[in-house]
Amino acid sequence: MPELALFSRGRRFVRALLVLAMVLLPQAALADGAQDAMSFVHGLAERAITTVADKSLADSERADRFRRLFVASFDMPEIGRFALARYWRSTSPEQQQQFLSLFEDIAVLTWAQRFKEYNGETLDALAAMPDGERGWVVDSRILRKQGPPIAVQWRLRRGEDERFRVVDIVVESVSMAITHRSDYGAALQSNGGKMDGLFATMRAKIEQLKAAG
Repeated sequence: MPELALFSRGRRFVRALLVLAMVLLPQAALADGAQDAMSFVHGLAERAITTVADKSLADSERADRFRRLFVASFDMPEIGRFALARYWRSTSPEQQQQFLSLFEDIAVLTWAQRFKEYNGETLDALAAMPDGERGWVVDSRILRKQGPPIAVQWRLRRGEDERFRVVDIVVESVSMAITHRSDYGAALQSNGGKMDGLFATMRAKIEQLKAAG
């Protein structure tokens, strides 16, 4: 009957729309996620540069603002645990917290010093790809007034609060997280795996960074 044929065609059309929606919606969500990840990286770089370059701020206020930005944007506990690797499991909760506190101080002072060397560079976020269930990898480049661009890759994780946080930065194929793991592993090996020796080394590094301004 014509009515049944029309009804059948209508159902086939609806099924086709549903299949199309199933294909397109994840792609749309993927595109939105990629844009969000790139916007996060670009915004983080802009805020860091603005904070450090603001000459109207007192040094203490500038340092405090940079620390708040850094701690909010980087997953310091995750990066710290990765850096200690197998040693993390053999340390007490008190030692773990002491390490993370010193590790945060070193990271903040190191990156603040690097941003102080800002000389008109800009960061261009190029593309983002999913990395596991809640991760993204953002490819970017730093454009300099002189010299070729510097390739920088950002590894992000979206937390339970749906906010992105940086878990690694790869500059010209050199991973920050892997470098930390190698450096801290070597420091622990050199003093027989004793955390007290590592803490003394870290405190000395903090004083060195503070003196360098």
